[in-house]
Amino acid sequence: MKIYGISGLGADKRVFKYLTLEHELIPVDWIKPKKKETLIEYSKRLIEEYGIGNEEEFGILGVSFGGLVATEISKLTKPLFTILISSVETRTELSRIIKLAGKSKIIELIPEKLLNPPKAVAHFMFGTERKDLLNSILDDTDLSFTKWAIRELMNWSNESRLTNLIKIGGTKDKLLPPRGANTILVENGEHFMIVDKARKVSDIINDQIKTHYNNVYKT
Repeated sequence: MKIYGISGLGADKRVFKYLTLEHELIPVDWIKPKKKETLIEYSKRLIEEYGIGNEEEFGILGVSFGGLVATEISKLTKPLFTILISSVETRTELSRIIKLAGKSKIIELIPEKLLNPPKAVAHFMFGTERKDLLNSILDDTDLSFTKWAIRELMNWSNESRLTNLIKIGGTKDKLLPPRGANTILVENGEHFMIVDKARKVSDIINDQIKTHYNNVYKT
């Protein structure tokens, strides 16, 4: 069974190589958003680009901002399950600061070059042990995409909860702290735990699939 993986803001498929899943993981590369394109419209293009939903049985995995995209794709298709890592399921799980910033439209006033934080700040916020990997990802980030993504994050309106959700959050995540009783917590996990605690995250995913989707696992 295929699991389509959508990485976080500014990240790419490099974050997935540390996972050891018992199903085939298909990394979904970001495509360039169109001017004023909404997250739902963007998600529809990714579905078409990758043929998501063509198989009878498949899963969706989203990390951080990629979790928002994974949620929208899951609402438009019928995955067997959706996995959110270091992410949120609905708008209510976003912090008040993020929601207020969205209402203020402040992101439109910020030049793109200021959206690339100093490395020391990024290291602290992501809390990663793999600073070399984070630095490489930040250096390769398309800042025009970053600005679009931050705007869509701040203005995300989803209130629908997903069925068949596997939601994993780190207890020390500073960027998107885990919210909701349905979150499986990873002790001392920070925002980059998909890399730093890849074995623990992988074990949770594999165990959840075995437990709740046993018939599919056997095939």
